[in-house]
Amino acid sequence: MGPVNRPLDLEWLEDFLALAESGNFSRAAQARAIAQPAFSRHIRALEEWAGVELIDRARHPAAPTPAGEVFVVTARDVVLRLLQARTRAHEAHEQASRSLQFAATHVLSLAFFPRWLQQVEQQVQLGPIHMVSDSYQACEELMLQRRVQFLLCYGHAAVKTRLLPPEFEFACVGEDRLVPVSAPDADGQPQHQIDGDAHEPLPVLAYSEASGLGQIMRDRMPGAFDAQRFKPVMTSHHAVLLKTMVLEGRGVAWLPHSLVSAEMADKRLTSAAGPEWSVPLEVRLFRATDALAPTAEAVWTQAAAGRAGPKNP
Repeated sequence: MGPVNRPLDLEWLEDFLALAESGNFSRAAQARAIAQPAFSRHIRALEEWAGVELIDRARHPAAPTPAGEVFVVTARDVVLRLLQARTRAHEAHEQASRSLQFAATHVLSLAFFPRWLQQVEQQVQLGPIHMVSDSYQACEELMLQRRVQFLLCYGHAAVKTRLLPPEFEFACVGEDRLVPVSAPDADGQPQHQIDGDAHEPLPVLAYSEASGLGQIMRDRMPGAFDAQRFKPVMTSHHAVLLKTMVLEGRGVAWLPHSLVSAEMADKRLTSAAGPEWSVPLEVRLFRATDALAPTAEAVWTQAAAGRAGPKNP
């Protein structure tokens, strides 16, 4: 008897262990819920694979040979480890099916996502969450590569996007608005006031052309780029950086209300103009139209139904 070049079947090991424990082919086959002829073939196939006899059939009850005794120890360990590995694999699969991968623009990851997620969790049991916070272009690229399930961003018809139907779709999950803000002076009035009588152009902290908010501003508020009235002193795609510069009195910036509401409430920032200078925004959640994992689909169902989405006054 010699080894045969054939794959090893896990059932052979389980049948062998059952036989080694019971000492009887019929009882072992019954315990394994298999016909005895097929059971005997499995034991023989295992012995051919091992290259030695593993069961002494001349004894009553049948018992492992000396080689079989050695083989039992390893076989039991192998079967146990494989069953444990299968259990852990199922657990990992279940966890992965509940996990969520988001990409969000900087502002929304800080000012919107935590509150929105809290509302989602009231309707859907979520697993682990992975969040990437970056510029709109970087987040869009992640979606195109299918490296995230969702993209959270500000939306407007003026914003150029490659996330187009039929490959992608979006739901509006919230509202915000861009408001012109300035640091206050000693009297609580804006240091830089758009409706004031300034003889020099007001310093503006502006968004870069690549910024989604910058694209919206250029479409909805062209007056903010009047060179006779405004003078750009800094450009960035990062609204949080622009907010920091406004707090230091560097100029006026149009910032999402969700990002500056706390600073406006405690008077560290103040409105630089009337409501006519504000720009309404949609908060959009994008997804690919390919099927998602069940938890991700449940999140989308809530979002598309409008049952998850804080609004900013």
